[in-house]
Amino acid sequence: MTPRSVVIVGLAGVAAAVVVFIFVVWVVGSGEKKVDIRLGDDTFADLDADRTARRIASSGPVIFSDVSGNRSRDIYVQHLGDDPLKGWLAFDARKPGAERDCYVEWKPAERHFVDRCDGSVVPADGTGLRQYTATVTDKGKVMINLNQSVSGPASSTR
Repeated sequence: MTPRSVVIVGLAGVAAAVVVFIFVVWVVGSGEKKVDIRLGDDTFADLDADRTARRIASSGPVIFSDVSGNRSRDIYVQHLGDDPLKGWLAFDARKPGAERDCYVEWKPAERHFVDRCDGSVVPADGTGLRQYTATVTDKGKVMINLNQSVSGPASSTR
């Protein structure tokens, strides 16, 4: 292949790449819908209420590490009471501004949490920690809205 044909093939390749790029930009930009990139769900809802309530009654609250994907929001899911359709709570596993290693740890004998760094006690309902709305769906699934915090203990509805 001569140097001239190499240049022609190279220019043809660049021209083809530019045409493809323009086409892709045109197709993406011509739609009426705005592209919404979301890395994760607003809700966390894959827990069977009956089974999870029994597990929590025997083993304590369930901790979910970084359910939001932002590497800073570990949460506890807690159930208080006898009715698996009511009494659901979801709250941060750490106090606001605490380091990741400074989470609250469940103490089953005392039935409360203890902060691993400062030793302070946090009640079983997570009072003092950021709370999230926790509900039970008609299909018996616990649903936690990670983008909707509540000031006090989360309420539970069916």
